[in-house]
Amino acid sequence: MSELLRLAAASLWNRRFTVLLTVLTVAVSVMLFLGVERLRQDARESFLRTVAGTDLIVGARSHPVQLLLYSVFRLGDATNNLSWTSYEDIAGQPGVAWTVPIALGDSHRGYRVVGTTPGYFEHVKYAGERGIEFAQGRPFVELFDAVLGAEVARRLGYRLGEQIVLAHGTATVNPQQHDDRPFTVVGVLAPTGTPIDQGVYVSLQAIEAIHLNWRAGTRIGRAPDPSQLDPERLRPRSITAFYLGLSDRMAVFALQRHINEYRAEPLTAVLPGVALQQLWRLLGTAERALQVTAACVVLAGLLGLLTVLLATLSERRREMAILRSVGAGPRHVLALLLLEALLLASAGALLGLLLLQALVFALAPWLQAQYGIAVAPGWPSAAEWKLLGIVIGAAGVVGLLPALMAYRRSVADGMSIRT
Repeated sequence: MSELLRLAAASLWNRRFTVLLTVLTVAVSVMLFLGVERLRQDARESFLRTVAGTDLIVGARSHPVQLLLYSVFRLGDATNNLSWTSYEDIAGQPGVAWTVPIALGDSHRGYRVVGTTPGYFEHVKYAGERGIEFAQGRPFVELFDAVLGAEVARRLGYRLGEQIVLAHGTATVNPQQHDDRPFTVVGVLAPTGTPIDQGVYVSLQAIEAIHLNWRAGTRIGRAPDPSQLDPERLRPRSITAFYLGLSDRMAVFALQRHINEYRAEPLTAVLPGVALQQLWRLLGTAERALQVTAACVVLAGLLGLLTVLLATLSERRREMAILRSVGAGPRHVLALLLLEALLLASAGALLGLLLLQALVFALAPWLQAQYGIAVAPGWPSAAEWKLLGIVIGAAGVVGLLPALMAYRRSVADGMSIRT
């Protein structure tokens, strides 16, 4: 076997230029195949860790996925708001460690405005237990302070101290502006790669203040000076949803049942992890499409390998005949060509794995900042080793065709060729 291996290596070295191109073709296909699989797995993990450390998300009665979409991903709108009285009642339940209310409905140049409390920056987590950090500035303190997500600040070019105007509603074409009450940027959040980066954060009292002179979606006159108002007028009447954390997570199902059966108004409480799993299953078609695309790329690489082996087979008829004439049997010829195919596939798979590690190392910071997908170079997982084995095994199957063709050729066929 060792002699056959040396012979196969020498034969490949003799055709090193063609072999190099073939190995590169296989390597690129393997890199894309493993890259799609790793990206799929890491995207799934990052997606499921979009919101962490929160035991329940509570909103008006709706489907759990819909509640998750508008409260976490800022997609769509709530079917209804929940009253501030109900929020305070649930927040005061035994075992509730913290709550973070959010009020949605306004926007700024296409980005959602999130009315909340400073506790949002303390309690909301992502990617496991990573907390929100400030790249610049501080949380809002004054009534018309605003904190920007990383993407908002980067794309719109805002800096600390600049003034911004919020729009009433989420329309992107000719929106009505709250231009009588501009906000001052006092903080910019560090990138998280989650929907947190795409928000403009203000206080709940500020949301109430800019709507004091609005009726049925229309502005009436100029907003009164909040400093001259009774603070009770700035107390929220309703919110869109709120995040909730428990001191004892064993009580989460009991509290969820209590909220879902709440008598004062119809509410829905969802476990973020369960709702995220349901949402991911809805995206299963796209996931399968990625896998099929990756498999097609590998198939193209293997077809390229087969093409090279078949193209060189006729040129090697004399080589095969000489081997047969010095005592090599048909099985040796078959084994030689099959071994060459496996060596080419193995070299391509190894090179593809190395290229993938280099690509992940180069793109990991960008993927984390732009899309929140946490990838890192490292030892291949068991699933990736299995995929590599499948690719090499498939290459062996592909290599059987030229090997069988060489097996069936006779010594006389090879020796009759004139140089």
